[in-house]
Amino acid sequence: MIYLQLFLSFLQVGMFSFGGGYAAMPLIQGQVVTAHHWLRMSEFTDLITISQMTPGPIAVNSATFVGIKIAGIPGAFAATFGCILPSCIIVTILAKLYLKYRNMTMMQEVLHSLRPAVVAMIGAAGISILATAFWGSEEIITFVGTKWSLVIIFFICLVLLRKVKMNPIWVMLLAGVMKVVVSNVVK
Repeated sequence: MIYLQLFLSFLQVGMFSFGGGYAAMPLIQGQVVTAHHWLRMSEFTDLITISQMTPGPIAVNSATFVGIKIAGIPGAFAATFGCILPSCIIVTILAKLYLKYRNMTMMQEVLHSLRPAVVAMIGAAGISILATAFWGSEEIITFVGTKWSLVIIFFICLVLLRKVKMNPIWVMLLAGVMKVVVSNVVK
């Protein structure tokens, strides 16, 4: 039964996560944290971090991680297959349609109209993860409860990525080192 739940949950994620991995995060959160309570919000943030650090799409990595945590290797296969099945079907159909109708004005208008929704989904996921990182829970946000060391690390990483154009891998490694240093200094 749990394999079917994993399959169906990630089938929904795969069917409705238009816009890529970041757009899938609110859907994954809805299934994994809210609907089934398989992970706490802090574990979900860790899941996103791990999914970002490993090669491959975030949604597929998340499905595999959740499947293993909930039901071992068979659970990983069920969740991952559920996540990728809609994409395989939809991409095959869309490729045929796009090649046939790519010059139609209506097709271009539909594609342009999806962009704001995708940006909104990415923004919502980012805000949710940011709140969890800085306050531990997106429900309780207080000035006193802010993890200021993480805020500073965030802004340093943001500057390194946007202004210095540092490789994201080096930024992630540096962020990890900064957190370890800060944790050892604060003790």
